[in-house]
Amino acid sequence: MREPSMREARFRALYADTYDDVLRFAQRRVDHSHAEDVVADAFLVAWRRFAEAPHRDDDLRAWLFGVARNCLLNARRGADRRSALAVRLADADPVVDPVPDLRLDLAAAWKRLSPAEQEALALAVFEDLTSAQAARVIGISATAYRLRLLRARRALRRHLEPAALPILDLRENPS
Repeated sequence: MREPSMREARFRALYADTYDDVLRFAQRRVDHSHAEDVVADAFLVAWRRFAEAPHRDDDLRAWLFGVARNCLLNARRGADRRSALAVRLADADPVVDPVPDLRLDLAAAWKRLSPAEQEALALAVFEDLTSAQAARVIGISATAYRLRLLRARRALRRHLEPAALPILDLRENPS
């Protein structure tokens, strides 16, 4: 049996150390049934581009999250193309709930955030990345990421305030 090369040994260590983190990263962004496929694609791309990978472990982990993010974006683009080809019902009316749920919770506030705001918060909170690492994942400067994170936190706070709730007039005959 042959000895693994230094590159192979380093990649195996990366895989063992980060697989669970990358899987959770993907599971928070796509359906669990697709997350493992995205992670497999990410590690395949990482193996092919391993010569470009940073040498510091923290930077390497952030680089891998960036690779996984790009795989997620590619998967989304593919899904968007497939859904664009699907037949749509032209006369279908959207279902509107006559009495919206007034429960104020984090999940509802999260859904009101833009995808960019969600991503900035998720990289900081769920992935526990530094500003520099999160910036590398997204492909922007650390300063731009910190500004994006600040704005995302403000938006989340706004969505959690009671004033952000819709006001209903529940009287039978409003004047």
